[in-house]
Amino acid sequence: MMPLTSPDFDDLEVTLLKQCLDSKWVTQGPLTAEFERLVAARHGVTHALATTSCTAGLHLSMLALGLGAGDEVIVPAFTWITSANAAEYVGSRTVLCDVDPATFNLDPAILPSVITPRTRAIVAVHLFGLAAPMDEIVAIAGKHRLAVIEDAACAIGTAYKGRPVGGIGDLGCFSFHPRKVITTGEGGMVTTNRPDLAEKVASYRNHGATGLSTAEREHPRNYSMATFNNLGYNLRLSDIQAAVGIAQMQKLDRLLKERRRLARRYHELLRDVDEIQLPRTGEDDEGHTYQSYVVVIRRGGKVLRNKIMDTLQDEGIQTRPGTHAVHRLGYYVKKYGFKSSDFPFAAACEDTSITLPIFPGMTDADQDRVTESLRRSVLRSS
Repeated sequence: MMPLTSPDFDDLEVTLLKQCLDSKWVTQGPLTAEFERLVAARHGVTHALATTSCTAGLHLSMLALGLGAGDEVIVPAFTWITSANAAEYVGSRTVLCDVDPATFNLDPAILPSVITPRTRAIVAVHLFGLAAPMDEIVAIAGKHRLAVIEDAACAIGTAYKGRPVGGIGDLGCFSFHPRKVITTGEGGMVTTNRPDLAEKVASYRNHGATGLSTAEREHPRNYSMATFNNLGYNLRLSDIQAAVGIAQMQKLDRLLKERRRLARRYHELLRDVDEIQLPRTGEDDEGHTYQSYVVVIRRGGKVLRNKIMDTLQDEGIQTRPGTHAVHRLGYYVKKYGFKSSDFPFAAACEDTSITLPIFPGMTDADQDRVTESLRRSVLRSS
């Protein structure tokens, strides 16, 4: 089966892992700090804090902003479930906003209609690696004095109008899951230019630790104990994972260049298939990193889309829908009473999208095989 994606590992990861193990420092330590430094430098932020996952990063961001019961958080209706779950973790109410079906990202034309007096934050998702329309989102947020959390799970290396994502809003959250451009197995990162938020994230990810007491700060002793003034969690990345992350960051430019080349070739191979909507490109080359290459079947809906995906599976090619229409997921249906027909653009994106394989080392022959199978199945089903 041709995979959707595949991590790029070699001797560099092995070497850094051995250095970590030889050092005997395998929890959060110098390698985690170096991984954080590399991500901060790449995304132009003053603070980067490694976490166990992007999900943890989103949760920590909600905590750092002080969100809780009675607050509302706006989330795109077409996204991975944790973009919405993070608001629920802190007792806030998730408010969904429909998306632009051409980009899959939050539609700023719809956004003002879902803002209420209880709205406190907006989650702007850079879905599949395409930068969300941050100028419009930040302007709307500023008008209503709302925080902006960038869900950049798919967007390591993505820039918006030349500015790296993750530092445009108040906080950014990245994922290093194996399906992402670079991976640490599991892992995430919170980025921010605000020292007050960085301090809170650092505390909440580390059991709520708030450092040594004032009296012991200047002359700590072996018996000095940290204070714990916050209720926190253990959401720290290990140095073992950070060792892999450092190796992966050294490959990032090459991996992004390869993904963009493969995406351009997909565009060329499929541009004459009228039945397929190709993914929107970024405003410039850095605007889309193609963590996923997602096409849409223009006609025939879910029935035809599923037939096409069945054909590709039978021919040994792995695919999957783009992601969830959140309002159709059981928890949100039960809590908020959503109907399947709510948020029609998100519903259509879920029903008609297909993620095609894109991975390091993918050959022209691999791409030809995918596109020829897709072309045949579309024409046969039309």
